[in-house]
Amino acid sequence: MTHPWRLEEMPQAEAQALLRDTGRLILPAGTLEFWGPHLPLGADAIVLERLADDLSARTGVARAPLLPFGARGGSRVGRAGTAALSRKALHRVMNELIAAWEEDAGVREVVVLTAHAVEAHLEALSTIRAVGTVRVVDIFGFDFRSLLDQPAASVHGGELDTSLIAFLRPDLLSDPAVLERHQASVEKGRRLYGFILDRVADFCFPEQGISPPPLL
Repeated sequence: MTHPWRLEEMPQAEAQALLRDTGRLILPAGTLEFWGPHLPLGADAIVLERLADDLSARTGVARAPLLPFGARGGSRVGRAGTAALSRKALHRVMNELIAAWEEDAGVREVVVLTAHAVEAHLEALSTIRAVGTVRVVDIFGFDFRSLLDQPAASVHGGELDTSLIAFLRPDLLSDPAVLERHQASVEKGRRLYGFILDRVADFCFPEQGISPPPLL
């Protein structure tokens, strides 16, 4: 495959045929939250968008548009510009969306991608009611210790996510000097992203056995 299969870009008949043929769908669930003063509020959404595209291109499985809001957790003091749903609201939205794809398009397996390790958020996703299978993958839940210089540091605003944004969207870093401060780099972001992509593909689509293309 050479391109992602984005539902929002496909004619209805083509989308229906692909969904019924594969029985699968990739659904990225992002957030709009504070990731540190040097990163965009949608940092994890940016990573998930690219990941959903690359997984779709690699496997031939359709991907849904990104859900941009997660479940809220912790204090909102000093978080102007961010927005989140309650756990119940996110749970209901996911249930209704997946039920629609199951009933109308014959989808029987949904891969939900997330990068928001807040208890309420993960609970809302992990308790989705569905006829088929729902796999929830927290992409920051993998073991990155061998790839990081500061493996014990916080994910938010740290080496991991700063490197990923430096690789995927360097134009959105508020100050290039933050790379040195956080021991981050474009090349490290490339390695981290490739690691995430391969792990998710192996976990969710083990039967594919497709050699990954080079990361651009």
